[in-house]
Amino acid sequence: MRRVLLTRSNADNARLAAQLQARGIASHSLPLLDLQPLTETPQQRSLMLDLDRYHAVMVVSPTAARLGLLRLDRYWPQPPIGQHWFAVGAGTAAPLADYGLPVVYPQQGQDSESLLALPIWAELLQQDGLRVMIWRGEGGREHLANQVRAAGGQVDYLELYRRQPGPDLTSGLMAAEAAGVSDILLLSSQALQFWQQAAAERWPHQAGWRCWVPGERVAALARAAGCKDVRVCAGADDAALLAAISTDYMS
Repeated sequence: MRRVLLTRSNADNARLAAQLQARGIASHSLPLLDLQPLTETPQQRSLMLDLDRYHAVMVVSPTAARLGLLRLDRYWPQPPIGQHWFAVGAGTAAPLADYGLPVVYPQQGQDSESLLALPIWAELLQQDGLRVMIWRGEGGREHLANQVRAAGGQVDYLELYRRQPGPDLTSGLMAAEAAGVSDILLLSSQALQFWQQAAAERWPHQAGWRCWVPGERVAALARAAGCKDVRVCAGADDAALLAAISTDYMS
């Protein structure tokens, strides 16, 4: 029986595994990333206190949304008004919307390119003195910043967490192989890096697994690393992943 390796957090994996199981699809859980919240710095505190001076806030992951909202709640009993709030997808937008923020996200695609393709950006990128804050982990999402800066805007990062390899990845990948895994969800370039490092001498074999990715950027990196069978999903949320995996497994 084919079995897919789920590589998000344990909670995310358990939720998706239940949906896959209901469709008769077997899975195995191994978080590739360990996300560690960063201690707030004086510079980050200043960024949050100046939040009302930004025209737009981009939030790039559910973890960034959750940790950023904790900071927002600490410094702004009422969020500043008149700002544009953006999320890369529905999963990231959900906690922002629950908080009461007027968040917008792409209906098709869940990457930086899809976010910047929203019609409002044609107007924002023409605005004099545009200031954008990006909530993210350490590093990543440079395409967003580059496009804003190319239009003459200013970008500041609120970096909220650090990505580290999940614990015992090498032994975990060996156990996944023993359990019959032949496919993997790969949702970021960092996850690809940690997977390849932990696979070590087993990489030539594991690179042959079918690999589902959330967009063309990660797909290109996976192919460059040697992955032989890369499938691009419509995004990184449960619905997009479930649709892609179900289509492949039931075809």
